[in-house]
Amino acid sequence: MADSSRLSRSTRTVNAILTGFFTLLSIAWVLPIVIVLINSFKDSSAIALTPFELPTAETFVRFQNYITGVNNGNYSFFLSAFYSLVITVFSVALILLCTSMAAWYIDRVDSLFCKVVYYLCIFSMVVPFQMVMFTLSKTADALKLNTPWTIPIIYLGFGAGLAVFLFTGFVKSIPREVEQAANIDGCNALQTFFLVDMPIMKSTYISVAILQIMWVWNDYLLPYLVLDRTRYMTIPIHIQFLQGSFGRVDYGATMAMIMMCLLPIVLIYVICQKHIIKGVLSGAVKG
Repeated sequence: MADSSRLSRSTRTVNAILTGFFTLLSIAWVLPIVIVLINSFKDSSAIALTPFELPTAETFVRFQNYITGVNNGNYSFFLSAFYSLVITVFSVALILLCTSMAAWYIDRVDSLFCKVVYYLCIFSMVVPFQMVMFTLSKTADALKLNTPWTIPIIYLGFGAGLAVFLFTGFVKSIPREVEQAANIDGCNALQTFFLVDMPIMKSTYISVAILQIMWVWNDYLLPYLVLDRTRYMTIPIHIQFLQGSFGRVDYGATMAMIMMCLLPIVLIYVICQKHIIKGVLSGAVKG
């Protein structure tokens, strides 16, 4: 009885320590977003001098920074948002469709060729982008992949590694008997995948989709290298060009536009975080 009481007290102590640690860790992750939000309502001089202080009556500018950021320059912020949305939607849709089908084929066929493709996808996850970015920009220009409508093909190549890894792990957990029953009912391979396997893989689809959305929407370097910046700008590129003469940066407008860029992703992540955890665990552990 005494041992059980001591064990209970030690368990509560460990839980309290872990709760405190993860609370501090959560605050550390959220704090930068809070600082950006606070500074988006202050004038630029106050941001430069007192970035960690709350707005006062003298420094509070209401929504002027948001208005300035949207109307700044000759390039419309809403056009940048449209191009970011187009790139994100098409890239994520292409990644989900192609990698899930590839993962299903890799697991079900299980040939030497499939193993080689699988390990090449895994290897691509450890290759730094800086190793290929210069040749990539030249290749994209040569193949006319430098528009918002064609750059999703490039994103497919860079996003395939993680997506194939997660999808393959989950496909291994799907009983083959379910597919065999569908085949007996007259389904071919494509019908079996879209009508039987795809609904079962819902959690992994959602988790992969959100991870890829967070990456593509916030990506700066790849669109900056590939897209024709005189015609197309994504939101991160638009924010980078919020500067006046002699390199003067409007910090207030920059903070406001960063907040507008962050808000959709934060909301999506908060709403769907349970699916992310479930999908990652099912794709990485099962099988």
